[in-house]
Amino acid sequence: MMVPGLAYLFMNNYLPMFGVIIAFKDINYAKGILGSDWIGFKNFEYLFMTKDALVITRNTILYNSSFIILNTVFAIGVAILLNEVRSKFAARLYQSVILLPFLISMVIVGYLVLSMLSAESGYLNLNLLPMFGIEPISWYFEPKYWPYILTIVQLWKGTGYLCVIFLAAIIGIDNEYYEAATIDGAGKWHQIRSITVPLIAPTITIMTLLAIGRIFYSDFGLFYQVPLNSGPLQPVTDVIDTYVYRGLMTLGDIGMSSAAGLYQSLVGFVLVLLSNYIVARRSKENALF
Repeated sequence: MMVPGLAYLFMNNYLPMFGVIIAFKDINYAKGILGSDWIGFKNFEYLFMTKDALVITRNTILYNSSFIILNTVFAIGVAILLNEVRSKFAARLYQSVILLPFLISMVIVGYLVLSMLSAESGYLNLNLLPMFGIEPISWYFEPKYWPYILTIVQLWKGTGYLCVIFLAAIIGIDNEYYEAATIDGAGKWHQIRSITVPLIAPTITIMTLLAIGRIFYSDFGLFYQVPLNSGPLQPVTDVIDTYVYRGLMTLGDIGMSSAAGLYQSLVGFVLVLLSNYIVARRSKENALF
């Protein structure tokens, strides 16, 4: 019974790893992958030797770190609130509404954001800002606003997915814990802090480790489609993925793109191992005490 699954895993996850050598070659389609010239780490110079390397690395790490923290906190909070809804119809309705943004294409999200922020016809400039006596803002030419805009959009779109996972973990908690806590006089906040969060801690840890493993990967649509690839915004919206995409579209060098992908994968692999080691060590220390 395991053979079909193992065969799929091998063909989908391990066999394509042969393509890693593309990152170390000057690809010539006439010669093929194996026949192309070996150039070592020259493809990596494109990513590390430019003046933008520090900016895109900083943006990638800071954005993804904040997304991991905020998504986890908001998703846990919403999951706890949904768990308190006693009407099954209302609970399912709220879950569907919260999950819906996750299912929307980022291209559509980009146009939804445009309908809010457009300088000529956006809702904020035409309706909301005049109410407070604020002059219209050219949002797509003002970089200082976009770290907040991207964070809000990402939370709106991504919280629903994590929320469903945490809600499933919360539903699996035995009600006897809460009944015993109620008898002892514990309020809702004390129950959440002493029962709910500790018992879903393994799920939180797993989801956090998975997110840390992809901390050098960014949601391409979020950073490319939502800002509409606006040049003035690139200092605060450019990440490794968008930078490599622009380089690939400009130079057409697949080797450079492969080098960036390999770099992201290796760093993610190391971060997962490191995070897993830290969590395992702390768990062992807590068990001893």
